Amino acid sequence: MSAGHAAPGASTWVVEFVALAAIWGGSFLFMRLGAADFGPMTVAFLRCAIAALVLLPWLAYQGRMSGLRQHWGKLLIVGTLNCAIPFSLFAFAVAHITTGLASVLNAATPLFGALVAWLWLKDRLNASRVVGLCIGVAGVIMLASGKASFASGASLSAWAVLACLLATLLYGLSGSFIRRYMGDVHPSVTATGSQIGSAVSLAVPSALTWPAVMPGGQSWAAIVFLGVVCTAIAYILYFRLMTTVGPARALSVTFLIPVFGVVYGAALLGEAVTSWMLVCAVVIVVGTALASGVVKFSKR
Repeated sequence: MSAGHAAPGASTWVVEFVALAAIWGGSFLFMRLGAADFGPMTVAFLRCAIAALVLLPWLAYQGRMSGLRQHWGKLLIVGTLNCAIPFSLFAFAVAHITTGLASVLNAATPLFGALVAWLWLKDRLNASRVVGLCIGVAGVIMLASGKASFASGASLSAWAVLACLLATLLYGLSGSFIRRYMGDVHPSVTATGSQIGSAVSLAVPSALTWPAVMPGGQSWAAIVFLGVVCTAIAYILYFRLMTTVGPARALSVTFLIPVFGVVYGAALLGEAVTSWMLVCAVVIVVGTALASGVVKFSKR
């Protein structure tokens, strides 16, 4: 392919790729700001409800609204596994550990995705993917063992780390569920329907934990930004990348998210960034890249 032909397309997807990483990296910051007044479950509910309201017109414009009725049961399951529970877990976690640490742990999502696909879907693991799984798991253990060095609240830091890991495991589980049972469902239907399903599953828990005192404007602004930009617009960008550059490149955005998450936390919240955290982050990213197949050993 000639350079003249590739350059315009390459420049466009790179901008969208970096923008998506920057947006998702910021989601941990806005969850922290919102969870302080709303609480984890209400943050997750409002995030998904707002995203659904933004995504519904997008889905209608595509003429795919019928997909919601056709697959509502599966979409409710995906919404619960991929949004409702993970979003609540991360919103809980960022109240007790740094947002930078939470974003690094989130980078293990493809690692758990590969592990679940191997156990459930019997995906074949070649040598590089097995090595990647071992490296990635080692990095997670290293990072979790050193959590006291950069946790903002020692009493619940261990639970917060476990919450992040459970969230990434559920992301991996939902990914395999989608592959197994929703291969014929258009991604825009899955994206929109999962937000609706998540809002439905969180409606009662959110109502029961709704704050007694109405949160202020800053908290509401954080929630609106989280729902509109970090969820709805992010999903649209992500599926654009899936279409234009393929799943492998789109998935690799996970590796760039911690960079923005750590920078935002340090610059805007004054969070400490330790050398141990950075070392563990590199180990997790390398292991995840190998385990997910994005990077492979060269063959001689």
